[in-house]
Amino acid sequence: MSPLDISLADLIARLDEELPEADELARISEARLRAQTLSDLGDQLIDHYVSKAKRTGASWTEIGDAIGVSKQAAQQRHAPGPFERYTNLNRHSIVLAQEAARTHRHDSIGTEHLLLGLLGEPRGLAYEVLVAKTGSEQRVRDAIEEALPPAGDKVLRGHIAFRPETKEAIGQARRAAADLGHDWVGTEHTLLGLIRVEESPAARILRDLGFTSDELQETVTSEVAKRLAARDK
Repeated sequence: MSPLDISLADLIARLDEELPEADELARISEARLRAQTLSDLGDQLIDHYVSKAKRTGASWTEIGDAIGVSKQAAQQRHAPGPFERYTNLNRHSIVLAQEAARTHRHDSIGTEHLLLGLLGEPRGLAYEVLVAKTGSEQRVRDAIEEALPPAGDKVLRGHIAFRPETKEAIGQARRAAADLGHDWVGTEHTLLGLIRVEESPAARILRDLGFTSDELQETVTSEVAKRLAARDK
């Protein structure tokens, strides 16, 4: 076993179990998608600890030495980005959004993929808000699937870009956190960011499910306050 208690045999067994009827070529494509997800998670794991090291006063030279690269390479690779204050759960939702785009063979990441990513992280507040309002995860998932573009013809390799409205939603998530006086950007802020981009597919899905921007902000404000109060007891 590796230090993460994940072995190659575990990954193979899980893929074979989930795709019992698939041929070997289909399994290659699925294995490639999962490898990319593992790589994305690994990058975010390193980014998390780089950010913590910077906050405790570590220099880029020291960080580069820890990673095994030069100071300049460390700065370029781990410079503060749009996900700098994202919680671990929210970072994971972004990875899931990337995986959703790959799985559907889409050549860009849309707001609908971000919504799927939030639905794939049941520990996040966004998931709780979505399910509490609609009554079931499946209802939300069905609404998203219905709005997704047709699948592409081939599996995409490498980086998949965010669409302009997706970048706007990510920016709105940061602003939503700032508006509420929060020093983190959680899944709940991403949900607020999505509905604020009114003409985006995700905003239309949310409105069709009965959400409004004002009501959603009130719900998030209330639920965050409850969580903070419970934590402080």
